Amino acid sequence: SGDMADDLTPAMQEGKAAKLAGKTVSANPYRAGSQESADWMAGYVHDEVEQNMDQPEED
Repeated sequence: SGDMADDLTPAMQEGKAAKLAGKTVSANPYRAGSQESADWMAGYVHDEVEQNMDQPEED
């Protein structure tokens, strides 16, 4: 399928789920500096980034 979720790593999916659950970024369970931590954060802000892309700023 063309679902974006297919491209997310497990850590990214966890981060996205945490955001949806209303948790803060401090809920990131991974060690700072690890790839999983980076993926978790990417998942956490995933929807925000998509929204910004969907709504280009026009003068």
